[in-house]
Amino acid sequence: MRKLGEPERAAPTLVFIVGPPAVGKMAVGHELAKRTGLKLFHNHHTIDLVLRFFPFGSPPFKRLVSEFRRRLMEEVAASDLPGLIFTYVWAFDHQSDDDAVEKFAAIFRDQGGRVVYVELECSVDERLRRNETEFRLAEKPFKRDLAQSRTQLLELDAQYQLNSKGRFDGRDDYLRLDNTELSAETVAERIIEHFKLQVT
Repeated sequence: MRKLGEPERAAPTLVFIVGPPAVGKMAVGHELAKRTGLKLFHNHHTIDLVLRFFPFGSPPFKRLVSEFRRRLMEEVAASDLPGLIFTYVWAFDHQSDDDAVEKFAAIFRDQGGRVVYVELECSVDERLRRNETEFRLAEKPFKRDLAQSRTQLLELDAQYQLNSKGRFDGRDDYLRLDNTELSAETVAERIIEHFKLQVT
């Protein structure tokens, strides 16, 4: 509860950056964080932590990743931080992913916050190139087995629908961008302009 005389806390912002593996979510999030002061929480912060203990996709892995993400978001949404940038591989053909996205968004909405979505699309060839960039491998240790990482990327593409195909086009809170030919810096600037995000 706010004490008498204390300034009102600004409502937090959650920027969801979604798209298939190696589309550039983390790189864009990094540039966006530098410009807005929002903290970057990329999906491998939790994935790589839990992979040290449990195999990918196992029940303990799923529970822990989900719980760590939920708790961190709750703390950020209730804090004095301006908000969060969260990257996520959204399987648009799975209701469970729709539900997970909505649950994360509700954490911020329940605090009076704003939630916006950025979907990135990119050619497979460019994603395979980005999958081996120095920045990605430095931030995501479990991607350093390049052969396995490449195989996983292609298998996920074959198994899931990882772009929305325009499902949310026209919504004020949703921006879909093809960033095959765009730098992370350019995409970040477009996001800021489109959603009129505050810059630091």
